[in-house]
Parts: sequence; structure tokens; C-alpha cells
Amino acid sequence: MLLEEIMKTEVHSLSPQQKVQDVIDLFERARIRHAPVVDEGKVVGVVTDRDLKDALPSRFTVSPKGEPYQKLVEEIMTKNPITAHPMDSVEEIAMVFYEQKVGCLPIISSGKLVGFITETDLLYTFIELTGTHQPGSQIEIRVHDRSGVLREVSEVFFRHNINVLSVLVYPDRENKENKILVFRVQTMNPLALINDLRKEGFDVLWPKMPQINE
Repeated sequence: MLLEEIMKTEVHSLSPQQKVQDVIDLFERARIRHAPVVDEGKVVGVVTDRDLKDALPSRFTVSPKGEPYQKLVEEIMTKNPITAHPMDSVEEIAMVFYEQKVGCLPIISSGKLVGFITETDLLYTFIELTGTHQPGSQIEIRVHDRSGVLREVSEVFFRHNINVLSVLVYPDRENKENKILVFRVQTMNPLALINDLRKEGFDVLWPKMPQINE
């Protein structure tokens, strides 16, 4: 999946010469927590709710809205932010968020701001990709890491006429020769399916259900 498929294209931006009060007003009006800062068509920074908290006095301080609210955006923004391209993959950008500990990324194409993505956008995308927003059940299976094992497991689902919403593959921390397959399947009663998986010799880790005896 590419960023252009999930990025926001209607972006609320700020200029370096706007004031902190303008940031507060924008965040409240648009219900956002991040915004790119654009100067003459070029992204020069980003402002987040954390930047605002660092720039303003404590909410418990009783004082008029004076000097801190009159600071310029360029004084509180994060300069030279990491950016992405619309054709970058979602998986690659998720790693950027994780490794760089950022909460948003401006998306640039041909030197211009064309989109914006936040950690919340990535979370929603992950939910959709894994199918957790749809009714169903999760099944975790430990398998030996070898060619064809995913097909063998899928054949059991096929015999039960159960639709697979998503498949995730994780390394087994206890044994590097194994993998953990996590299936999201479109059934609310996976008991018979799990019993057949066990009969085929698969190690079902979740859900832990009693085996059906014939």
C-alpha cells in the first residue's frame, strides 16, 4: 500500500510569521494536533500540540494571554522536518515513525506539499488491513518456517468455507525456526475449525479451546 492511498490531501498549514494564538485557533477549529509550516510553497517545519505545550505557560497559571501567545510559529516549530513521498510504502513510513519517534510527516512531490500523514492515520490503516474493525475471530498458529506451510493451513480454512480477512506473520521468540501465523477469520464460532487444525498437527496458540472428540 502506498502513502498516496491513505494520506490527507486537504492539509491545514501555517506560515512561519503566524502567531502561537493562530496555531491554537487552527487546532481547535480543525480538531487537529499537527500542522506543516509552509513558506513560499516550501515546507520549512511542523508544529504539534507538544510544541504548543512547551511554548505556553501551565494551564494552572493565572495570567493574561500575553507574550507567549504572541510568539511566531517559526520560534516554536520543529525545523527541517522529515518528509515522505506519495509513492513511499506505508510499511516503510511506519518504520520511520517508529525509529524517528515522530507523530506526523509532510508528504512532498516535486518540491510541493501534496499531503500529510499522522500516526493516527497509520493506526486506522493498520486496523483496516488486519480486519479488526469487522466481526470475526483471531486465530494464532505456531508453524515450522518452511515453504508451503501457509498453503497447508489455508486448505483447512477452505474446507470449512471460512473467509480469511487478514494474515500476519511474526517470528517465534522461543524458536527461530518457527513462525507465528495470526489469522483474522470471518466467523464468530471457530471451534470446529480449530479442532481440525489440531488434527492436521498445527499448534494452535489462540484461542485456547477444548478439542472436540468425535
